Amino acid sequence: MLESFVMIKILLLSTTAFVVAMLWTPLLTHFLYKYKLGKSIRSAVTAPMFAELHKKKAGVPTLGGLLMWVTTCVVAAVFALMAWAWPDSALGELNFLSRSQTWLPLAALVAAGLVGMADDFMNIRKLGSHGGGIDIRHRLVLYALIAAVGAWWFYVKLGWDVLHVPLYGDLSIGWWYVPFFILVIVATSFSVNQSDGLDGLAGGTLASAFSAYAVISLIQGRYDLAALCAVIVGSLLAFLWFNIYPARFIMGDTGAMSMGVTLGIVALLTNSALLLPIIGIVFVVEAVTTIVQLASKKLFKKKVFLIAPIHHHFEARGWPEPKVVMRFWVISWIGAGVGLIVALLDVAAMLQ
Repeated sequence: MLESFVMIKILLLSTTAFVVAMLWTPLLTHFLYKYKLGKSIRSAVTAPMFAELHKKKAGVPTLGGLLMWVTTCVVAAVFALMAWAWPDSALGELNFLSRSQTWLPLAALVAAGLVGMADDFMNIRKLGSHGGGIDIRHRLVLYALIAAVGAWWFYVKLGWDVLHVPLYGDLSIGWWYVPFFILVIVATSFSVNQSDGLDGLAGGTLASAFSAYAVISLIQGRYDLAALCAVIVGSLLAFLWFNIYPARFIMGDTGAMSMGVTLGIVALLTNSALLLPIIGIVFVVEAVTTIVQLASKKLFKKKVFLIAPIHHHFEARGWPEPKVVMRFWVISWIGAGVGLIVALLDVAAMLQ
């Protein structure tokens, strides 16, 4: 009976988030177009191939990521208020705000979303590094600062220093958990940010990753965390409705940063961070190809890919944008499926 209620609650919250996001999207779209909050495309001098491929995207509004994190926060706040005002009501039972499971990821979602929004505004106004907002080095520092707060919360407040290795068991790593936590958050945020380059790419791959972690949270009995993941998926699907090629608006750093940081924290809260490279295989490939390209240009003055990250490489080779995106979606769902298989095998092994 409990399991049935939990499933209904999760599916209902996800659907609610989708509907809420769809309903206020016209207001967001009107605001973005009215004030011409369009993304700046990199200069043809510094990135000629990229500028040529994406010149049609110049002026497409950014800040679309507001749709996800604002919707998630509104849904969380509304049902928390209902639980406070009418604790015994059916609507009150839909509350998923809890100190142990969802406070930290929601706080990180908002913090990273606000930082990303500042970066987007800098890009729109052609401020910052080459007029493109916060450069990658400073962005990594910001990721690390947000991650450091989360690491402190885990290690000091929660006394958490255990790393779970799938199909093996738990390892106590002491204070090493702090740098590990920061590494996971920074790597995930950077990887998601790199994936936000084609219409629908980041949104679709994030939906598969959060769906997988909703199932993992459910298996672990972390029902509030599973509900949070489901709400994020619902808002992501609404975002994708308008972001599928040709995009009405794009995610921007306010979406990529908030989603990346939150995904990393959810992976750590479920103690399944080592499954993240499988579940988020597309993010890993995107980040690795970017790093390889930068290293090769720095050390050998040669490019490995036509453009990095790799989705731009395929685009430069003549693949239509929707073809690249949908094939990456397929890969992301396969990765999410494999990650869930490992998670289920791990549970089965622990029960033996």
